[in-house]
Amino acid sequence: MTDWIYLDNNATTEPLPEVIAAVAEALREHYANPSSVHRFGQGVRHRVECAREQVAALLGAQAKEIVFTSGGTESINLALRGLLSMHPERRHVVASAVEHSAVLRVMESLERHGYCVHRVGVDADGRLDEAEFNARLSDQTALISLIHANNETGVIFDVERLSRLAVACGAAVHVDAVQSAGKLPLDVSRWAAHCVSISAHKFHGPKGVGALYVRRRTRLEPLIVGGRQERELRAGTEPVADIIGMGVAADVVRTTMPEMAARVSALRDRLEAGVLRSVPGARVHGVAAPRLCNTSNVGFAGLAAEGILILLSEAGTCASSAAACSSGALEPSHVLKAMHVDPRSAHGAIRFSLSRFNTDAQIDRVVAELPRLVARLGRLNGERPTEEASP
Repeated sequence: MTDWIYLDNNATTEPLPEVIAAVAEALREHYANPSSVHRFGQGVRHRVECAREQVAALLGAQAKEIVFTSGGTESINLALRGLLSMHPERRHVVASAVEHSAVLRVMESLERHGYCVHRVGVDADGRLDEAEFNARLSDQTALISLIHANNETGVIFDVERLSRLAVACGAAVHVDAVQSAGKLPLDVSRWAAHCVSISAHKFHGPKGVGALYVRRRTRLEPLIVGGRQERELRAGTEPVADIIGMGVAADVVRTTMPEMAARVSALRDRLEAGVLRSVPGARVHGVAAPRLCNTSNVGFAGLAAEGILILLSEAGTCASSAAACSSGALEPSHVLKAMHVDPRSAHGAIRFSLSRFNTDAQIDRVVAELPRLVARLGRLNGERPTEEASP
């Protein structure tokens, strides 16, 4: 099928035409090793450094603070494990209960190695419990990790203010900006974070490449050692074509962000209004909190998310039930559990995540089809969706 309505952009995005062209050109013409001393290699090095400047501009950082990685997961692991070297004598770590699995799995590993990890809760709309957050900080806290914009609900944490509270106790701070980069204006120079993780394929760049912002004078232990690439923080020959593509994507989304955000936000609101109007029992999770312009997590009470997704897919629409890397789980996501969402709504929660490529006509088609699909699923289940007040 070539006419998919793609509403799964928090899982991955369609590469921009400019990115595809830049990657193809790099593969054809800029294939030399950027560590080589000959002019061909140094020309390629120049292109890598131009891309570094473009990514830095997206984050409000300096180019020398950008380390290229294979993606968000590696950036997160490098930050979390690397930052612990700043305070080897401390054994206390703090994160929110709604972090991405890449962060939570590291936290589980740290617990197995003797660290005490506190996962700070959120309220019913996904906002961080700041009283609990403050209470958990101490002079024994080695590391704090906070997600900037939640990948499932789009709820945004005020990481500028929270990171300043965190560093007051002397801890190292990491921010997961994988979902917010390219969707929100970022200025990491105003944050107190030591490291910030991003991934190119979340903002219309290639898969397999990401970046880690490492604040100047931050000491970080590398995960991968070997050559001297990336300030000796990430050994291995750089994937030049992907890095160039990431730079192009960063440049395009940065310069078009205000227009894109306004248009996509209007599409999201159009989708939510139509669904809440036409589907009994539907409710939007996190609607009262600040959210990403493109993300809507809708619960369909009394139904199973898997069934809805299958019917949507048959009708040509792509969405998801939780983070893509945790798909297949039968339990509601840890994010909705932390928000204490009613299990009947959580089991039927669908994440719609939009992009600049979506249109009014696509949204109207989904809104028109959903009531029929939900009613069909209700008949298959032998029950009607629970009618409850929508927000």
